[in-house]
Amino acid sequence: MTTTWKLCLPALAVALALPPATATDIASPVGGWNRTGLVDKSDEATVAYPHSPIDRGAQSKRSMIKGRIAAAAGKREAHQLVVNGNPLRLMTDEQGHYARPYLFGAGSNSVEVKSPQGKSLRRVQFYETSSGRPLPGLRIICAWDDTEAEIDLHIVTPDGQHAYFGHPVLSNGGGLDVDSVDGPGPEMFTMTAPLRGNYHVYINYWGKLGANGYHFDESKRQMQMITARVTLVYNENTPREKREEFVLPMRSIGELTLVKSFTF
Repeated sequence: MTTTWKLCLPALAVALALPPATATDIASPVGGWNRTGLVDKSDEATVAYPHSPIDRGAQSKRSMIKGRIAAAAGKREAHQLVVNGNPLRLMTDEQGHYARPYLFGAGSNSVEVKSPQGKSLRRVQFYETSSGRPLPGLRIICAWDDTEAEIDLHIVTPDGQHAYFGHPVLSNGGGLDVDSVDGPGPEMFTMTAPLRGNYHVYINYWGKLGANGYHFDESKRQMQMITARVTLVYNENTPREKREEFVLPMRSIGELTLVKSFTF
């Protein structure tokens, strides 16, 4: 039996070979069985939908989702990245490349790229075998529908710490994975071992991004009202996973909205 298996390996390798690169590519992660417990991309700040002038976020054991969407090259139109069921706006650089840091936990994970119209373009399923990859106990994602708007996510944790663009990494293990400052978002807060107690989630319509940088001129807004979508994910990728989603209208620059206060 062992000899037969060895003889079949070349044919098996051909049968399981990855398909050739297509117009939409996910370079990493790759499908199949992965063990990345010793790989930490926390300090890797590369192109991010497209390159953000500042990447203040930092979470340990982050991975990088990378690839290219040929049809998106040179366009500002947002595709969608769906990671373990979490929809994220996905922008690209001038050549169509994208990269997105993400904290994957052990077990089955999926990454999918969708067109702006919602059509599935590419999907990868992989199983993370490293037990050193913690499952996120709490993940909060904020995205919005105006690529020129800048919305900031603010999280207040039970011990009184405040995660936002000026203080992205907390001493209690939580923080912003990435703080996008170039307009398209999303922003995401992750905490692998949430403290017990009360949490408060806010979003702030901070300003607009134009050809000459940020501004706060209401008269130059292209959309009279933008829509923010905030997703709360508890115990992600486990049998106890629970999700809550909030859709909020943002009508004026400077507007601060309490999304939800909850007890974990």
